[in-house]
Amino acid sequence: MFNQLLFKQIDNSALIVFRVFFGLLITLESFGAILTGWVKTVLIDPQFTFTFIGFEWLQPLPGFWMYAYYAVMGIFGVFVMLGYRYRISIIMFAIMWTITYLMQKSSYNNHYYLLIFLSVFMALVPANKYHSIDAKRNPDIISNSMPQWCSLLFVFQMAIVYTYASVAKMYPDWMDTTVVELLMKTKAHYYIIGDFLQQKWLHFFIAYAGIIFDLLVVPLLLFKKTRKYAFFASVFFHMFNSIVFQVGVFPYMSLALCLFFFEPKTIKNIFLKKKELYQKGELIVPKQHNVYVLAFCTYFIIQILLPLRHWAIKDNVLWTEEGHRLSWRMMLRIRSGRTNFKVVNKETGKQIPIRVENFVSNKQRGNISSKPDFMWQFSQFLKKKFKDEQNMDVAVYVDSRVGINGNALQPFIDPSVDLASVKWNAFAHSDWILPSKHD
Repeated sequence: MFNQLLFKQIDNSALIVFRVFFGLLITLESFGAILTGWVKTVLIDPQFTFTFIGFEWLQPLPGFWMYAYYAVMGIFGVFVMLGYRYRISIIMFAIMWTITYLMQKSSYNNHYYLLIFLSVFMALVPANKYHSIDAKRNPDIISNSMPQWCSLLFVFQMAIVYTYASVAKMYPDWMDTTVVELLMKTKAHYYIIGDFLQQKWLHFFIAYAGIIFDLLVVPLLLFKKTRKYAFFASVFFHMFNSIVFQVGVFPYMSLALCLFFFEPKTIKNIFLKKKELYQKGELIVPKQHNVYVLAFCTYFIIQILLPLRHWAIKDNVLWTEEGHRLSWRMMLRIRSGRTNFKVVNKETGKQIPIRVENFVSNKQRGNISSKPDFMWQFSQFLKKKFKDEQNMDVAVYVDSRVGINGNALQPFIDPSVDLASVKWNAFAHSDWILPSKHD
């Protein structure tokens, strides 16, 4: 069964066209990060970078070298689009993008996480076998077919992303439009559409259309009778997100992924008119097929289980944030907080005044005010700073009050715990996070 599912040969038109779009979009993402000032704001200006915990050794290059870093990623994106030295180009982009993702989380975005997987997928599939410079330089590699697993990777991944995004929205603050209303209030200044976005009926539409779209779009794209309607809904959904939430190239990446749901003949007739359509449907099983099957199944089992881990962690993920990342929980809550750090010299007991804004950017400060891992990391930073610069052993206590979705601020961190001396556990509850008083 797995052999037939994974190794049946199918037409590769969707993959070839997707490679062009993918290369274009990662090029725009890379150079856009430079031109919009994102690289400067997130990776150059801050004196301390909040990496993913465990990857503290990944730090931005000094000076303005991060501009060069992103420019190189952009060049690799051009090479991917053109299919020039494709394999090395996409592998290098995947590595460099993963590094920058792990290097900072102040601008965490599920789309950045998704791009890691898409880049790895593109490094695995034969996307340069047609309509590429590589194919022109070496005609021996030209092919109009690919194993079916090359398409299933993208289809299964998007099914997981959309399904979890829908299920996560099924909670009171989303369904009564509290979250949507708060999100739209931040867009009230938009020219022309700002007032329109404040309409209550629109908030209900966004809330429930979001749940229904995420839950049904992949199944509807899979069936020929509903495919075009699902695609038109996708265009509307992603264009709305692009205009209102300004999330970069990723609405367009999501639309490009729809290619894997359409008939090869349709894609060929629109984009690759000279290409011969593959229709043989041969079954070519590689010698190491068991390894392919095991890798395919293992990866997707992990992808299915990882977003569920918060159910095994004490308290509500909306409050603790434990298990929030890497779980496709998209635009689900608004966190606000007020947090102060008290640094105490362990030897003398003297308190040392700390002004957080002297060490971090405004964006970082917002995360420190409301998210426990940022508070813990900043405590570790302060401990190291005083040890390195003044040879002083300090304790760091946090007085934090946090509110979720506009609710009143309530105590968040146990102020008696020295956060500089406790360990971080990514898969268990941290007892120094106080329990929520709200359901």
